[in-house]
Amino acid sequence: MNEPTNSPRQAALPLVLSIGLAAGVLIGAGINSGTVPGPTDKDLSKFREVMSLIRDEYVDTTSTDALVDDAIQHMLDKLDPHSSYIPASQRTEANEDLQGNFEGIGIEFSIFHDTLVVVSPVSGGPSEAVGLRSGDRIVRVGDKNIANVGLTNPQVMKLLKGPKGTEVKVEIQRKGIKELLKFSIIRDKIPQQSVDVGYMLEPGIGYIKVNRFSQTTHHEFSLKLDTLRKQGMVKLVLDLQGNPGGYMNQAIDLADEFLSAGKTIVFTKGKDSRYNSNAESTSKGSFEQGDLIVLINEGSASASEILAGALQDNDRALVVGRRSFGKGLVQSPFDLDDGSELRLTISRYYTPSGRSIQKPYEDMEEYSKDIVKRYHHGEFFHADSIKFNDSLKYHTVNGRSVYGGGGVMPDYFVPLDTTQNSHYLNELYVSNTIQEYTFNYAAQHKVALTKMGYAKFYQSFDVSDQMLQELMQLGVRNKVPADMKDLQKHKRIFQINVKAQIARKIWNNDGFYPIYNESNEILQQALKLFDRIPDLNRTRM
Repeated sequence: MNEPTNSPRQAALPLVLSIGLAAGVLIGAGINSGTVPGPTDKDLSKFREVMSLIRDEYVDTTSTDALVDDAIQHMLDKLDPHSSYIPASQRTEANEDLQGNFEGIGIEFSIFHDTLVVVSPVSGGPSEAVGLRSGDRIVRVGDKNIANVGLTNPQVMKLLKGPKGTEVKVEIQRKGIKELLKFSIIRDKIPQQSVDVGYMLEPGIGYIKVNRFSQTTHHEFSLKLDTLRKQGMVKLVLDLQGNPGGYMNQAIDLADEFLSAGKTIVFTKGKDSRYNSNAESTSKGSFEQGDLIVLINEGSASASEILAGALQDNDRALVVGRRSFGKGLVQSPFDLDDGSELRLTISRYYTPSGRSIQKPYEDMEEYSKDIVKRYHHGEFFHADSIKFNDSLKYHTVNGRSVYGGGGVMPDYFVPLDTTQNSHYLNELYVSNTIQEYTFNYAAQHKVALTKMGYAKFYQSFDVSDQMLQELMQLGVRNKVPADMKDLQKHKRIFQINVKAQIARKIWNNDGFYPIYNESNEILQQALKLFDRIPDLNRTRM
């Protein structure tokens, strides 16, 4: 069964926002692809006539295929912000992120000083199997030299990704060995995790972060949930910040884990009754009683909003953070004869109370600027800057007021903390300096850090002033001017980021997030709000 697809258009946000709204595909409900109803004979005849004239009479030779692709996309641009066209050549890549895997050699990599460096081979992947190591520098792929040629991330992906079972030969420069090492790697399926981490925040309180809703999300989530319950979890924080959405059925399955049987999760309405649906919870939920807080922000969209809206309308969770993106249109993929794909909006979804989360899109330009306008209007800093239309007021199961018309408004608003924003830190990230410094530090001290163990590292490791000086010097070598004033002003944020990135190199996401989340202002505020959850169960009159 194919799944419906769509992608929110994004405004170019200032770095200060750091919302992480991915440009990946967002998916609606699962609906079989079918034959798209054709245009009227008159319209089709006119289009064919124009294309024939261009092909036969136009002064220059031109690609009619490219013109047709452009024409299709321009047509869709007139409909809504999320209907889209995927050429056949881009279809596999467009779908990979949500399938829960891709096919390649299985490495996490970075480009340092125009050299492709293996940050770590994926556990159980083909690169690990043949012996690639963290720190290896890949200088040749096949017969192509890739060192010192201005290599980009897309070029690396094109070189190393490929169908399962195909071979790629690489030559490696390894520290301490003069000659190049040659490896032959057979590409395979590489799993991608949509659940970043699950760990105990403090005794009794668990935390799970979901970065998108792929085909494997519910399974991944269930494993994390089971692990945390065995560790004594009775309360849960579910982090959907920056989650751009994904498969609707996965969001429904997650909602079902928290709701008792017979509760509405989401319903859809389309022009064609075939696209009307109503999803209700079953008796299979494994966390129907424990206290639950859901974190959202302006980067939470589509399936994230379905989940947050369902739990809010059923008074099952306290939603904390800032107003979500506002994407409530459902797309379905339709296969075209040449292998391309049309992702067409076929319905709207509604939360259990009847809210449409979709924000207005009559003016496409205004739609694309919405998040930036929210920032400049002050919405990220003051909840009272958000004005709701009383005609779009709805009520939760217990009578609390909620509003439609654009995103999910949290039950508890947390303003953006601008004191944590450092332009200098952003520049060090953009230049890859943070990654290079922490990679080198972790490699040089791996034995000592591993022997120390994560618990001791978390409690006692400090990022020293000398380390920050070294970071700043590396930044200068990477053409980022030193900014001591900014560094001193935001010293704690620098220390958290450097420490978290070092931990990631040794202990992966399990090491990264407990440290990085010390600067997650929405999470830190949420931990103080569990005593408000009983209010959700009081019926309003």
